[in-house]
Amino acid sequence: MTAVIQRITDSSVIADGIAAGKARNGLFILLGVRSGDTEETALRMADKITAMRIFEDENGRMNFSVKDVGGEVLVVSNFTLCASCKRGNRPDFFGAEKPERANLLYELFSSRMRQNGLHTENGVFGADMKISLSLDGPVTIVLDSEIFS
Repeated sequence: MTAVIQRITDSSVIADGIAAGKARNGLFILLGVRSGDTEETALRMADKITAMRIFEDENGRMNFSVKDVGGEVLVVSNFTLCASCKRGNRPDFFGAEKPERANLLYELFSSRMRQNGLHTENGVFGADMKISLSLDGPVTIVLDSEIFS
């Protein structure tokens, strides 16, 4: 599982022309589910991101988590994070989990974020989406579930 975590002041997603989710003063997360990812992986990733200290304190040091600052979260599924560019010029996506299983783990991840006390909204799995972001910092972290191995 790969997550691209961006600190935002504002974010929104439109799926197939309809407003789907938004978040303010928190995190925008692109989540790629890889073949072989498990429920445990989804839960551990959500817990790690919830506790990740990437918001600044009064001295400008990253000492606060999204939960500490009362931030909101917008999670969007993104299978293209699972791309392999090893051969040729066209990425392949053979490493991405099958859609049904990927959606289950995406929903589990988002549910865990809510269980962790965060206002969490989502894009629409598998839809054509248009995303608007106002980055804060900018702060962008790429987190791969390999850290749990």
